[in-house]
Amino acid sequence: MREIDPTTLTQRDNYKLLIGSVIPRPVAIVTTLSEAGVLNIAPFSFFSIVSSDPAMLSIAVQRKNGQAKDTARNLLATNEAVIHILDKENVVAANHTAAQLPPETSELDASGFTTVPSSTVAVPGLKEAKVRFETKLYQHIPIEAGSQADLLLLQVTAYHINEDIYQDGKIDPEGLQAVSRLAGNTYASIGEMFDIKRPDD
Repeated sequence: MREIDPTTLTQRDNYKLLIGSVIPRPVAIVTTLSEAGVLNIAPFSFFSIVSSDPAMLSIAVQRKNGQAKDTARNLLATNEAVIHILDKENVVAANHTAAQLPPETSELDASGFTTVPSSTVAVPGLKEAKVRFETKLYQHIPIEAGSQADLLLLQVTAYHINEDIYQDGKIDPEGLQAVSRLAGNTYASIGEMFDIKRPDD
């Protein structure tokens, strides 16, 4: 077993070890609005569930040259976002949103996504996603060490779930066809599924 001290590695080398090991990672497609009303769309694989009571999600946004990226800057200004689950049917469109565009330019045209109104936030959602969460900012935790990042805790204010994958209060994973991120340019779909009974069941 090789032991490596992360403090001896560059940011890039730490990044490669983390994204190559913490797999598969769910991918969020996040929409936010700038103060000028420009819709930003961006994918994030530093994304997870935080709590179910209250329903809460998290995204971590790495800063660029010490500056907050559009998603973090917009969220901190408006306190709202819509988070969508990446799936096989929208992965190509989502990949187009990763392009480096200036803040005054929306990724909407490049992606081909279609917007739909939200019910609890001003930020529109993306029609093509089978699952989306309207959210409001609960807490911002700035990470000031190293290259810096913004950890954003987001409380869910509404769920939107495609009827085709919603069964008895649960999500059908085969119908959702969620796509996860591995390392580099590699993604993965849901593979073999198996059950293991928990000791307390």
